[in-house]
Amino acid sequence: MQKRISIVAKDVEEATQKAVEELHITSDKIFINVLGEIQEGLNCEALVDINLTIEGKKYLEGILKALGIAYKIEARSIGNEEQIHYLIDSYENSLLIGVKGKTLEALQILLRNLISSYTKDHIVVTLDIGGYKQNRARQLEILATKTAKEVVKTKMEIKLPHMNSFERRVIHEKLSEWHDVYTESEGEGEERAIVIKPKNEKN
Repeated sequence: MQKRISIVAKDVEEATQKAVEELHITSDKIFINVLGEIQEGLNCEALVDINLTIEGKKYLEGILKALGIAYKIEARSIGNEEQIHYLIDSYENSLLIGVKGKTLEALQILLRNLISSYTKDHIVVTLDIGGYKQNRARQLEILATKTAKEVVKTKMEIKLPHMNSFERRVIHEKLSEWHDVYTESEGEGEERAIVIKPKNEKN
């Protein structure tokens, strides 16, 4: 559900201004619904009136245009915009992805923050560039399987290299149904890493 607030104002113009100040968005993205007249003026409801998927696409387009990068963007939503997925493809994919995907991760955080500013619901927002995440996920699944087999064989835990939240989630999900190993995340921030451990009777 997109954000909505109740406002009492002398007219629609004042209601719009109050909504802009409280919601921290521009007036063109706000719809004022007048519920009735009261002694203090108008009883109104201000609603965020946008398509979240399109708004996110416009945001990405603005960034890419500012960088002077030619691009293609695919945007799709699932359900009633419970999930929104974006895919960018350009001749500058490596620049937009960055070292170890850090620029991509930063762009996704900015995109998620934008979407969350318009709604009270938890929206799953993902961004991929040139299929980087899809390819990276395959690599990580191979690493997870290979490492898990080693842990089963040696009965000794193995700590993987530091990974971001997306990469850790791939590892966790890949090994979630294994009966003889389990995964734990250790460390803080950029030092956070997954440890694959052998299961025993206590686990």
